[in-house]
Amino acid sequence: MEYQILNTSTCLLVLLVFIPTGLGICPSSCKCSGNDRNVDCSGRNLTVLPQGLQDNLTYLNLSFNQFVDLDHQLTRFTNLRTLDISNNWLKNVPAHLPKSLWELYATNNNIKVLQKLDTAYQWNLRVLDISRNMVERAVLINNTLSSLKFLNLSSNKLWTVPTNMPYNIETVDLSNNFLSQILPGTLVRLQHLTSLYLHNNKFSYIPDKAFDQLSQLQVITLYNNPWSCSDNQTIPYVLQWVQGTAARVLGAPCAEQPWVSTGPAPGQPTALDSSPMIKGTKAADREASAAAPEPTKVTKTHKQLKAKEVPPLGSQSPPALFPGTDSPDGPQEAAATRTILVQDSTEGNASLAPATGSSTTPMTLSITSGMPTNYSKMPQSTTATLRKEEATPSVPSRASRWPMGLLCLALLHALALAMD
Repeated sequence: MEYQILNTSTCLLVLLVFIPTGLGICPSSCKCSGNDRNVDCSGRNLTVLPQGLQDNLTYLNLSFNQFVDLDHQLTRFTNLRTLDISNNWLKNVPAHLPKSLWELYATNNNIKVLQKLDTAYQWNLRVLDISRNMVERAVLINNTLSSLKFLNLSSNKLWTVPTNMPYNIETVDLSNNFLSQILPGTLVRLQHLTSLYLHNNKFSYIPDKAFDQLSQLQVITLYNNPWSCSDNQTIPYVLQWVQGTAARVLGAPCAEQPWVSTGPAPGQPTALDSSPMIKGTKAADREASAAAPEPTKVTKTHKQLKAKEVPPLGSQSPPALFPGTDSPDGPQEAAATRTILVQDSTEGNASLAPATGSSTTPMTLSITSGMPTNYSKMPQSTTATLRKEEATPSVPSRASRWPMGLLCLALLHALALAMD
């Protein structure tokens, strides 16, 4: 008797364990795997949930169907890890989703607003993809999404970068929106952020210090934005940040502008040139020396004059431009050395002096203009040269000595007549 009872109990246990699998409790319109806990019901033109879904599902794919509303219909799947409701007609994220979710994909729907209750208290959520919707406003609660690592809100209608993003987030995709501003403090605490995608938006500038706290950033995209490259009040911050960051920048702002440099190039100043004015002078000296014609035989010492501002003389080479490093007003005109050939003063009086057979000697003036207003950074040699030239006594020319000679001859002639 006891033997029969034991056999009966064993049979019942076997039925309870294996009958569900043997019967294959899986909706006819879906594909199931993993003991029917992974269910794929995509592309079935469903408008309601199919019958026969187990409560212990871990994966549910409802994408490419005709769902309009799934509120309160998914709460019972308390073991659900991944939910895909993409490519439907949903107007909002389904209410009362199970708190067990790790990944939520709701791309290509008609969602217009991401309410704070849509994702509130999703402690385990790691991936949230609401891309390709019509979201105009996204409200997040950072302390209720403590596990979120990936946030995709691309291809929506956002005008402002969402605030209160989770502090531990690592990847944020906000591309293909209408973003034009970043409110103060929006990105301050995102110290774990490694990837930030902001391309194809409406940014004309980035507010000061907006990116300063992104110490772990590795990749950022900024291309296809209408940057105000000529606005010296707002654009300098992002230009300086791009040059100083260790992150990979795709689509640096104003890269097509001639005065924006993305790195040292051959012939440009290196890190050894400390002063911004000296940098510009050295680079311009090299440019001028390469372009200037080879002078003829020189019989007089060349004079070099360097001054703060000199009116344009003759034909001057265009000034060399470099990005400003000291002034927040953007790039400034660096010092540029211009080489001008000036005719000697004797050429104008050639008719009064006897021919000597020597050719007129050109004089070279190296004039530095466009100097920074900070005079303390002028090279010491500049002041010394000016003082030396000012102290040099002027030598009378032949033209100034000619009337004196005539006067002497007249006096001698008068003296000779008086003696006779």
